[in-house]
Amino acid sequence: MAKYGQGDTSFLAAGGEEGVRKLVDEFYLQMETLEEGKEIRAMHRDDLSMITDKLTLFLTGWLGGPRQYGEKYGRISIPMVHRHLDIKEKERDAWLFCMNEALKKQDYDEDFKTYLIGVLAFPAERIRQVSQSARSSEG
Repeated sequence: MAKYGQGDTSFLAAGGEEGVRKLVDEFYLQMETLEEGKEIRAMHRDDLSMITDKLTLFLTGWLGGPRQYGEKYGRISIPMVHRHLDIKEKERDAWLFCMNEALKKQDYDEDFKTYLIGVLAFPAERIRQVSQSARSSEG
């Protein structure tokens, strides 16, 4: 198998759309149940069904699978969508912690889990940067 991040290798390593959906469901469960996830859970609506679908479709395309997000929800810039939130290092790290805990429960190869949490750290940091830039430009 080719390295992750090339073509659909990451999507296939995640188990396709079903595997990505399972990861996302577990991620939001971790966010709801872990003390570390409480603050970031509070940033979401009570009903997580739409955001769960959005994250599943986004990750499906981001990992090299079918690009369905845009067809259903339109174009997206992940950092810009989150700019209205006050996301600092603590919130970024809490998101990554919940995702890492969700990854532990997936039947993925260990090297893929390591790869995935590593590449997810980049957009998580960009979200933090854009959020804090928006805060500093407001006042």
